[in-house]
Amino acid sequence: MGNLSYSLGFEVARNSAGIHLSQRKYALDLLQETEMLVAAPVSTPMNFSAKVSSDGDQLANPTIFRHLIKRLIYLTNTRPVAFHILLYIKNTPGQGIFLKATSSITLKAYNDSDWVGCPDSRKSTTGYIVYLGDSPISWKSKKQPIVSRSSSEAEYRALAQTVCEIQWLTQLIKELHLHLSHPATIFCDNHSAIKIATNQVFHKKHQTY
Repeated sequence: MGNLSYSLGFEVARNSAGIHLSQRKYALDLLQETEMLVAAPVSTPMNFSAKVSSDGDQLANPTIFRHLIKRLIYLTNTRPVAFHILLYIKNTPGQGIFLKATSSITLKAYNDSDWVGCPDSRKSTTGYIVYLGDSPISWKSKKQPIVSRSSSEAEYRALAQTVCEIQWLTQLIKELHLHLSHPATIFCDNHSAIKIATNQVFHKKHQTY
């Protein structure tokens, strides 16, 4: 049947440098369905100054919004500012993931968290992305299960969750009979969290993380 070019809404472009995965047709169909093709695009997927809260007026017709969220789940990470996401999608309908053919078999991850970012629950949000060589293979943004009492604690929780993901991916790579050329590297921008993670004396205090 030849090389894969389109399947389940994914467009696959292949050349000697690697494989590019995108959902351009799905994105354009979604914009047409929501009548957003004529709207002005934006350069970011959400307004970073906005704080999502339970306060405010209820939607007159929540069914339309729920349907939009279901469509966005298949396309991108869901955010309550759904229409802002559509404007971002319009600006980048063909944006996707490039899997390099020459990527090295190494794992590296970047993680971060916001402290008490939710104005209602005061919980923080963990975010991380993991690369195999130069290709992104795993990412997540999720609210933490409990309230952190400091920014260092929130960052440490994010770091611990990233380590769990790295361990799972390392085992998966071994089961595929591949060999990591170097130990996995995790990047964190909080010095206090790094010191906690590298100090064996503190580990017993943070085992529940």
